[in-house]
Amino acid sequence: MRDGVYVELVRSLYKTLVPTTIMSLGFVLAFSEMAWTTGNVGLGVCALMGCLSSTARIAVLVRGRAQAAAADLQAQGARSLERQFAVSYYQFAALLGLSAAYVFTLEPAPFHMLTVCLLVGYGAGVAAGVGLRPWIAIPSMITAIVPGIIAAALRSDPIYWVTAGMMTALLAGGSQSVLARSAVANLEVARRLTFEALARRDVLTTLPNRLALREWFDSHIAVADRQTTLAVHCLDLNNFKPVNDQFGHPIGDSLLRAVAARLTNALRPGDIAARLGGDEFAVIQSNSRSTGEAAGLAHRLRKEIARPYSIEGHTISISTSVGYALCPYASADMDELLRLADQALYIAKNTGSGVECNDSLMPAGRLAA
Repeated sequence: MRDGVYVELVRSLYKTLVPTTIMSLGFVLAFSEMAWTTGNVGLGVCALMGCLSSTARIAVLVRGRAQAAAADLQAQGARSLERQFAVSYYQFAALLGLSAAYVFTLEPAPFHMLTVCLLVGYGAGVAAGVGLRPWIAIPSMITAIVPGIIAAALRSDPIYWVTAGMMTALLAGGSQSVLARSAVANLEVARRLTFEALARRDVLTTLPNRLALREWFDSHIAVADRQTTLAVHCLDLNNFKPVNDQFGHPIGDSLLRAVAARLTNALRPGDIAARLGGDEFAVIQSNSRSTGEAAGLAHRLRKEIARPYSIEGHTISISTSVGYALCPYASADMDELLRLADQALYIAKNTGSGVECNDSLMPAGRLAA
């Protein structure tokens, strides 16, 4: 859950393209105007450096936003994205701070008002857009605003001292707001992810449910190797009701949890097991190179489930029937595959064969074992 919250907070950084662009344009236009009006080379250099710095941080946002939005983004990838964002953010803040301090050493005074507007606008934008990551937001605000505060305070004019005091108060208030907002956001994101996880998990076994199975299927189909085969296995437990009748429902529930654990342990990385309801389970086997792999998994699942269970002092043995359906990835449809696998399961249970296959979706040339 902690990694999930972290990933969501990093995603928020890459949704700041519009305010970043606005601030960048404001900086470049303001310093270009000041340089043009005064003919000051230093201000022209600030404008040029601002253009380069802004281009760099906008490029970071554009380049990273697709990865940040990816459904399979993990904490390691999020850390890399956050570091790239932070570096680009800090360098712009440093440039803004030094440029603002430089302006306060010059005349005319109206440019000082424009600079204060830039600093206040930057602080507000950071608090609103990057506030969920305080370790980036607060140092950036300090780096950008403090040099201007010092430069204003050093001028021998009380109005500048008041301005410095007001900017200091705004910086302190903005930092406090960032910390408070970050704490609330962490709780809200954690709560949302918890609800989403619960909505996608079977309460009893903690296996993915049908909704999670559908999402997994859709996401994996999009990136699958089109030359491999997809297998969907449907299983249910034989004579599960007598277990409940003889030992009670709590023992039956423990048995279902034990079965779920064995199903999970029997899978390869990249495959998934889900509980469809009652004593019915489904397994999706991805990227199989031959139909023999699917048959092998079906028999392995039967063997694993058939091993005796020790539950609260009771030794319980139970068997399962497996029906599976095969198809090339190009024609994969989860509902159709589940329907065909369920038909094969019905045959396996009623004939006593234990395992049956439905390969009606497979081209003749793809049926080699």
